[in-house]
Amino acid sequence: MTMKKINLAFLHDPKFRYGSLSTALLCVAIAVLIALSGLFTALEKKYGWRVDYSFNAITSHSEGTEAILAELEYPVHIYALYEKGDEDLLLFELLNRYSAASDLVTWEQAPLSLNPTFAARFASASADQTVTADSLVVFCPETERFRVLNAADFLTLSIDYDAGTWAYDKLTYESSITAAISYVTQERIPVVYMVQGHDELDENTAATLTDFLRGNHYDVRFAALAEITPVPGDLLVFLAPVRDLTDTELTIVTDFTRQGGALLFACDYTDPIASMPNYRALLRSYGFLPLEGVVVAAKEDKSGYFEGNRTVLLPQMQPTDVTFDLMMNGAATLIMSTARAFETPATTDNSLTVTPMLLSGEGSYLRSVSGSTTLAKQEGDPEGPFPLALEAYRFSDTGDVSRAVILGSSAALTSEYYYSMTHAQEFILRVMEYLTDSAASNLHIMARTAVRPGLSADALTLGSLLLVALPLTVLGAALVILYPRRHR
Repeated sequence: MTMKKINLAFLHDPKFRYGSLSTALLCVAIAVLIALSGLFTALEKKYGWRVDYSFNAITSHSEGTEAILAELEYPVHIYALYEKGDEDLLLFELLNRYSAASDLVTWEQAPLSLNPTFAARFASASADQTVTADSLVVFCPETERFRVLNAADFLTLSIDYDAGTWAYDKLTYESSITAAISYVTQERIPVVYMVQGHDELDENTAATLTDFLRGNHYDVRFAALAEITPVPGDLLVFLAPVRDLTDTELTIVTDFTRQGGALLFACDYTDPIASMPNYRALLRSYGFLPLEGVVVAAKEDKSGYFEGNRTVLLPQMQPTDVTFDLMMNGAATLIMSTARAFETPATTDNSLTVTPMLLSGEGSYLRSVSGSTTLAKQEGDPEGPFPLALEAYRFSDTGDVSRAVILGSSAALTSEYYYSMTHAQEFILRVMEYLTDSAASNLHIMARTAVRPGLSADALTLGSLLLVALPLTVLGAALVILYPRRHR
């Protein structure tokens, strides 16, 4: 009995009673805090409340993305094919913001090792659309279209002309994902007709371009003009023809453009445009006036040509409807080999607007290829800069808008080598979006800096002040507390 009283006596000890109460309250407080943390984390993820304090705002999205998401009509599901432990946390946070911004956008992490059928399910004819680990698959069940995004789609390279090397420059998570969402939710994909019958590039010589377009889910067909009935929204492509259009073919094309049809031209310096009056008239109707000869870069303009070859040009990209986003995203490096130049657009009527997209460098000149074997500048050679690519749009008498683009080198569209070394693929997609008037062509989403910038002089000054101010603040607080104690 005495032992039982002794054993129970400690329960009445104030130390035990108050200590137990404190422990219980502490446990309850911890449990409440954990629950609140979980609740707010879930709400933060669902509604996108988390504030982005990163130096480049990489997990934020812009007004362009918000506009695309606000107009979505079909659900989009994104598969992040990242293995557990190898997640791209910045990318995942951005995907959370997409799903928070629109109920129609959802995503999930789906490691490829656990979903081996994805490689076959989302198979594509293009190597750039191959499903691999650490990639995204943006999929719209309603249209059954998808786009595969990998590391190459999220990074842009810039060239150091002095060192002759490439370096990572910009991050393009947002622009790539938003463009993919816009693409997969389109109700209709335009038909791209590669016009045949004039000794143009054919399915073999244009295989790189056609594989790339088909890999990006464009419907590409090779056909003569007499065999097709294009409709507005489709695209006619002329890849360096060397024989003229017939009067009937010219009528087919002009009827198509009068309804708002779009045209893409590639025009090599060897093409006998002067002896092709109907084709030349079609070009002139868009303000495209080809010049005779090949463009040669000035020897002193080291940034204007590639690897010492002054006919392999590195053109200067100009801000236009096609190129604006590319320039903002640091994807402005292209190669134009043995390029033809065009006249600088003159003042046009109110129905036609023509704008240079690519220019040759300062000091460039035109070298005639008839009866001459030297590329050295001769007296009388026209001097640049010259337009190497132009974009145009015109209003027809019916009020429809027809768009056209011309490039002075077919290799810029068809060279697999240039695809791997430059931003040719990004450029081609932007051209296609512009010509087909895709919503993605007007995103204007800024790429994010990939590398944290170095400290500026102002930043160093602020850091030095903080380095001194913080210890002094602690010392001052200590003196305030300790000095009165010394005199007690």
